[in-house]
Amino acid sequence: MQMRKLVPAVLAATAFAFVLTGCTETGPTQNFSGLPDEEEIVNESEGGADQGLQAFWLQEGSQIAVAISGSSTCPVVGSKIDVIEPENEGNVVEITTRPISSGPCTMDFVPHTSVFWTPDTVTTAEPLVVRVGDQEVELPIK
Repeated sequence: MQMRKLVPAVLAATAFAFVLTGCTETGPTQNFSGLPDEEEIVNESEGGADQGLQAFWLQEGSQIAVAISGSSTCPVVGSKIDVIEPENEGNVVEITTRPISSGPCTMDFVPHTSVFWTPDTVTTAEPLVVRVGDQEVELPIK
């Protein structure tokens, strides 16, 4: 009789832990060629487009998009977002990238966007520094 009560409790705890782990996903929710749709953009970084890096607040700040320009046939995409300094300590995230090669690379300069959920430990109420490799841009307050 005790075992029958214990099994549902263990299953519920396991399901709850699984849901919590899903919330900590740091990989991109989307990757696509081009820039985000203008109607989705809440605010965007300034000055980085010339160096091939732009960042955007999307969906009222619940998502961060990072556009990295390079070859359209061999784009560099965001693969992971990490909080380097949480809110009130700098508000800095770092995007890990990986190249995608699909054969010979063209010499064009086209943006490719990776979209991530905004980590819980950063805020849209302070400027957010977004680092990609040795570059960084500042995403203004949402």
